[in-house]
Amino acid sequence: MPDLRLTGDAEADRLLTTDPFALLTGMLLDQQVPMETAFIGPKKLADRMDGFDVAKIAATDLDAFVELCVQKPAIHRYAGSMGRRLHALAEHIVEHYEGDTARIWTDGDPDGKEVLKRLKALPGFGDQKARIFLALLGKQRGVRPAGWREAAGAYGDEGSFRSIADVTSAESLAEVRAFKKAAKAAAK
Repeated sequence: MPDLRLTGDAEADRLLTTDPFALLTGMLLDQQVPMETAFIGPKKLADRMDGFDVAKIAATDLDAFVELCVQKPAIHRYAGSMGRRLHALAEHIVEHYEGDTARIWTDGDPDGKEVLKRLKALPGFGDQKARIFLALLGKQRGVRPAGWREAAGAYGDEGSFRSIADVTSAESLAEVRAFKKAAKAAAK
């Protein structure tokens, strides 16, 4: 699979490409901040924690972890609450998937509906976030269980520019931004 190009930062994108929990973390942070800001969050934490490790995050004292999240530059506009969500997500992955994030989409050879169900069960993931992440897995990571496009809904549409799942370059990022702007305008 080609490297992800979500942030404009080569090191951050490499982390997202190689670490499924980092990619899941970026998706968790992807709300109320620009997409690339959300997805660079795992690298900020990796720099502060001497690496990015789901078990280490889960084992870190919650208050100490939140303090790492709020340090300038913070991982998110709402760094404290997102730090708590991220800590809960890490604990969930350790408890339910033995720290192996990819098991969400590999355990038992699940279909798209089952992967979506597992994603929606994660702390901080609602229906839309789960569908976008499923589309990101299918479109850019080669994770394509049967029925994944249908489970992802419109985010799984081929050739669309709706979400981070469709960002592969600065140009596609601009197209996604234009789509979101038009959708907001139409909603008003």
